[in-house]
Amino acid sequence: MTTRRVVGPFNRVEGDLEISLDIEQGKVAAAYVNSPLYRGFEQILQGKLPADALVLVPRICGICSVAQSAAAALALADAAGIAPPPNGRLAANLTLATENMADHLTHFYLFFMPDFARADYAGRSWHAATVERFRATVGSAPNQILPARAGFMRMMGLLAGKWPHTLAVQPGGSTRPLQSSEIYRLHRSLREFRGFLESVTFGARLEDVAAIASRAELDNWRGQGGGDLRSFLAIAEDLDLWRLGRATDRFMSYGAYQEEGRRLFPAGLWHDGAAALDIAAIDEDISHAWYAAAGLPQRPAAGSTLPVTEKEGAYSWCKAPRLAGQVVETGALARQVVAGHPLARDMVAAGGGSVAARVVARLLELALVLPAMERWLTELAPGEPWCIATQLADETSGIGLIEAARGSLGHWLTVRRGRIHNYQIIAPTTWNFSPRDAAGQPGALEQALAGLPADATAPLPAAIHHVVRSFDPCMVCTVH
Repeated sequence: MTTRRVVGPFNRVEGDLEISLDIEQGKVAAAYVNSPLYRGFEQILQGKLPADALVLVPRICGICSVAQSAAAALALADAAGIAPPPNGRLAANLTLATENMADHLTHFYLFFMPDFARADYAGRSWHAATVERFRATVGSAPNQILPARAGFMRMMGLLAGKWPHTLAVQPGGSTRPLQSSEIYRLHRSLREFRGFLESVTFGARLEDVAAIASRAELDNWRGQGGGDLRSFLAIAEDLDLWRLGRATDRFMSYGAYQEEGRRLFPAGLWHDGAAALDIAAIDEDISHAWYAAAGLPQRPAAGSTLPVTEKEGAYSWCKAPRLAGQVVETGALARQVVAGHPLARDMVAAGGGSVAARVVARLLELALVLPAMERWLTELAPGEPWCIATQLADETSGIGLIEAARGSLGHWLTVRRGRIHNYQIIAPTTWNFSPRDAAGQPGALEQALAGLPADATAPLPAAIHHVVRSFDPCMVCTVH
């Protein structure tokens, strides 16, 4: 006997999300993830001037707008065959990193941790303190984190002119050159944010957190002080979040933050070992999405987004991207596993890609990236070029691949007769929240939900929400 239950809409999620669960014998037998809001940005871009993408794609999302700008700028730069000067490259890193770090902080404090203040956990030794600290809107954490986040995000005014929807991020670099006094102000903002992280989030120096190399070291570190990460680790141990929400254990990263001759976090694929990433192996399956099929599967550069309201077997507006026909997971955990961080790889080796591992990886990136931002500021050279002119041919194409906070984001651009002929986007949550493909493979979240305890009639367990939120979904980016 199978009972179908629908979960949603979800609060504290950017955009619309609905999940159908088939429940048999007290467990989730199958999950079907639906992105129910169609948006159509890929059609909006067709026929526009290529530079118009820099105005339109940031409006896909109010949380990840710089990430969309950065991917569009890289696609246009690739189509033009140019690279920004060092100042422009560093400014792009700093602008994207500011948004990504703010997203990590927001997810932990405002989206994820409030679920542990639910009445489901009344009686747990940590529950009362968690309610006082993390309860949505009234806990002590929001009152601390919001001013700290606002102070950090003021960096965007100097780096990008405004946020969201900046136009400072360009194919040739940044149109917001910085003076020495402004660089000093950015250093001060980073010092203040470092102070918040070290005193409140970690209760330790960032470098000490970044140096944790294994689950055993993390468990030992947990007992040596305070900080909100340690509070989460105690909850994760009690609820066994280290074995909850495992998906494919196949991790992908496009690589993040271009430095001279290398990336801070390299591109690659990890599945029982490291492998090179073959971008040409990416395709989009639309067999279970409400789009007209023009041949399955489709390479992104040649893909189409033609909505249909009725289609047999379809249940989502999200496409199903695949790498060489395989489901992959993307995000902070994937980035750090691919990059070879010993803690990330040890977490995956011990329990796979779990709820706890995903959350720890996000906070680990705060400790890893903020020192890099401090270094990038010292490398800026006021008075040197920040941006070079861009001239696109009438017939060209380009690809822009970056790592947003939630994972791998790609833009595929084709220009014909000086206008955008085709523009296709695969966002991080498109990868993680994809529906089934023609071979019947569930997407990463669909796999992570299968097997969870669930009752056909009683309230569904909080664990389902923990698994969903551990991916930090951005549904408006998912369907653009």
